[in-house]
Amino acid sequence: MQKQTKAIRIQAERSHNREHSVPLYLTSSFTFEDAEEGRAIFAEEKSGNIYSRYMNPNVDEFVEKMVMLENAEDGLAFSTGMAAIFASMAGLLKAGDHIVASNALFGSCIQILTKITAKWGIECTFVPGADLNAWEKAIQPNTKFLFCESPSNPGLELIDLKALADLKKGRDIVLAVDNCFATPILQTPLDLGADLVIHSATKYIDGQGRVLGGIICGKKVYMDEIRFFARHTGPSLSPFNAWVLSKSLELLDLRMQKHSENALALAEALDGHAALFQVKYPYLKSHPQYELAKRQMKYGGGILTLDIKGGFEKVVAFSKALKIASISPNLGDSRTIITHPASTTHAKIAAEEKVALGITDGLVRVAVGLESIEDLKADFLHALNAIQ
Repeated sequence: MQKQTKAIRIQAERSHNREHSVPLYLTSSFTFEDAEEGRAIFAEEKSGNIYSRYMNPNVDEFVEKMVMLENAEDGLAFSTGMAAIFASMAGLLKAGDHIVASNALFGSCIQILTKITAKWGIECTFVPGADLNAWEKAIQPNTKFLFCESPSNPGLELIDLKALADLKKGRDIVLAVDNCFATPILQTPLDLGADLVIHSATKYIDGQGRVLGGIICGKKVYMDEIRFFARHTGPSLSPFNAWVLSKSLELLDLRMQKHSENALALAEALDGHAALFQVKYPYLKSHPQYELAKRQMKYGGGILTLDIKGGFEKVVAFSKALKIASISPNLGDSRTIITHPASTTHAKIAAEEKVALGITDGLVRVAVGLESIEDLKADFLHALNAIQ
């Protein structure tokens, strides 16, 4: 059975009501037949639901689907993507351990690695993601964790995940990959040698900007440790959000195809415009890692960037001239969204770091939605023509 079919047909066990669509299990806890059953379930001698902080049928269904899509052994859902990223580190690392991470990360990830884990004696070395020699040189005897995004947010830098995974062979190191931009439809990092794959389910997994959520999928040996941390600290996903996310997965394949198709068409239409320094998109031949993108990703994804001449002043004018696209820090919605990373999602990053990452004052991240591509091209071309 193909994954698309499984994403639609996997469902929590049907109740006596014979429902076709899984019901919402909006309950904080579950009952036992008697005290002995309660004892046996708590002792893990018998399977069963206990408390929605630990498990819930809606959450379990969502996790089962994501584990299937990512070709993973196990998975655990979280209230947000950042909760998932933090749990992957807090659940596996201790004082004295060392992390190597790509320097092209979402702003909150950088804050965790520089301001939070550092307080616990966990050091982090940042390296240019595409430079495999830099990764290898940064690995120390106490390195326990490698972390990256591919494609990165917002610069769309790609990392050769198979080559990166090869660097940890023979070493007690976990490779965790943020797969948020690609989703398991475009790439499955575990198949390339990663140990953990992480998502902000708030983005493409939901697909309509409705709910928050996160998930980690990966090898059971690591998931067991992360589960212990999460079970006792409580960053759990709500049953309602899990229900929404599970239903959203039924159309993820179709949505990612359309997002990618629209993004490529828009990138090609805007490439070379006089108001722009650059259009960047993984499946544009001008992308510096175009060949890797074609090899590692099924499609190019739904994100492109525009580097607008004239800096922030022109970005403001461009945003005002757009008629269809929304202005928001989110992405992965059915509606096209633009974001100015330098002043929003990556505002806390030092100026010199922004320069190194290519986050200029004129950089605009475009999360291309599912609208008519002709309407999108007309809207963006009109706005760019207006600021020349």
